[in-house]
Amino acid sequence: MIALDAKLNFDDSALFRHPDIEELRDESEEDPKERRAAEAGLNYVNLGGDVACMVNGAGLAMATVDIIKHYGGEPANFLDVGGDSSPEKIAEAFQIMLDGGQAKGIFVNIFGGINRCDAVAAGIVEAAKIISDDGKSLPVPVVVRLEGTNVEQGRKILQDSPIANVIMAPTMEGGAEEIVKRVKAAQ
Repeated sequence: MIALDAKLNFDDSALFRHPDIEELRDESEEDPKERRAAEAGLNYVNLGGDVACMVNGAGLAMATVDIIKHYGGEPANFLDVGGDSSPEKIAEAFQIMLDGGQAKGIFVNIFGGINRCDAVAAGIVEAAKIISDDGKSLPVPVVVRLEGTNVEQGRKILQDSPIANVIMAPTMEGGAEEIVKRVKAAQ
């Protein structure tokens, strides 16, 4: 048996110990969104569909992808914002997901333990200010399910915001069903 091709991934946190390996990096072979996300401290994987997913934690990301599929949607990505979600980081996540027009809708599914739901909500409002001309809309429907630390403050921020196309969902199941329905209706 002869290996004719291979793809290797290296843990970025240890590359400083191996400058010889870092020199082999070919950024032209990397997904630009994945590279941009990594620079912002986000984890992003393109999945090719049209329902973008922003979550915190790999387990929740996998469950979110599965439930979107369950309701007939096609996940566009897996974007994990991690545990330190500042409003600026959330706004950058939105810009990455919307770049290129692949996402026809966004499902934000946050279970805030370390993450604070109010910071995530403020980031969504900030994203609308950055992305839209009037600061009051996003180019695609956004369904948000928040649960955990400062959830009531986060929900209030979104309810009081001028953003027209953000829909609150009380459950992960309801949120996934709603975003899939809205994306399909727009096609």
